[in-house]
Amino acid sequence: MGDENYGSMDLPPKIRERLDALGVLTGDVTEVFTRGSGAGGQKINKTSSTVVLRHGPSGTEVRCQAERSQAANRARAWELFCEKLEARVRAEEASRRAAAAKARRKSRGRSARQKAILVAGKRIRAAVKAGRRAPADGE
Repeated sequence: MGDENYGSMDLPPKIRERLDALGVLTGDVTEVFTRGSGAGGQKINKTSSTVVLRHGPSGTEVRCQAERSQAANRARAWELFCEKLEARVRAEEASRRAAAAKARRKSRGRSARQKAILVAGKRIRAAVKAGRRAPADGE
């Protein structure tokens, strides 16, 4: 497939901070350098400048071949990787917040106005039903 880099990953401090904040260990990420595809001719076909990052626990994968150099693609791939994981965390948090808000809405009681409207409707219905009662025996 390509050259796999399992050694120490010399990442910029900013990327390390983002990964730490996400709780991602660099050891869980597989970094593979492969030959690219698409337009580019001989240069693309001969050099392993495409970077593929795979995070085993989450299944997240990023592939980057936007630049000509491996180093530039590597830096860009790590940026994209962090953005993708952060987006996933934000989506999970938004989903959790939405579920909590839904539970709050479901369990909250009616307002005083809603109760008054409900009771008024019931009184009207009771009056309609009272009008249907059969007359007493003596009448």
